[in-house]
Amino acid sequence: MIKILVVEDDKSLNDLVCSYLRASGYETTACYDGEAALDEMERTSFSMVVTDIMMPKVDGFALAEAIRTSDKQIPVLFMSARDDKPAKMRGYQAGIDDYMVKPFDLDELTMKVGALLRRAKIHADNKLSVGNFTMDSEERAAYIDGEELSLTTREFDLLFKLLSYPKKTFTRSALMNEFWDYDSSATSRTVDVYMAKLREKTSACNGFEIVTVHGLGYKAVIK
Repeated sequence: MIKILVVEDDKSLNDLVCSYLRASGYETTACYDGEAALDEMERTSFSMVVTDIMMPKVDGFALAEAIRTSDKQIPVLFMSARDDKPAKMRGYQAGIDDYMVKPFDLDELTMKVGALLRRAKIHADNKLSVGNFTMDSEERAAYIDGEELSLTTREFDLLFKLLSYPKKTFTRSALMNEFWDYDSSATSRTVDVYMAKLREKTSACNGFEIVTVHGLGYKAVIK
């Protein structure tokens, strides 16, 4: 059974979320602060983490950052009363996969959980297909109508990331942090250049497009 860690210091809400997810067929574990969550993750393997931001001891931002130092793939979903752009940007920069604002609809939460788990499976299977375009991360190869597409390693990784999370906006800074590490010569303009190259190389793909989100970054939109 899929195990989900729910981190929320409001016990009533934590109980409600856990109960709803269990009714949808998931196994849940409740923690009430980020420190307890990190301890629990050392003992138990989880498929996903659903967490609040504002919590005692270790907040959601620090929790997400700590998770990403050891696990790049596990889906992390923020649920927070904060609806401001800086909080969302900081969350995505920390490595979260999605963000829900309280109060939220529990059915929508369940749908997001299902979608994020499906995306995570893409990484586990190492393959991704959209329209006439296919990527195989194990072979490190991409194909359009069966013909191999020439991509650099960084272009491949960027495109696989975008297509693994369709409609999710990735900020330029988040992409730089993940794919350029500590390369001091990389700037936000570097990201723009790579995206322009990817658009040109995938122009014959009929299943998606790379969209600029003005003031933030980029996302892949499935047609």
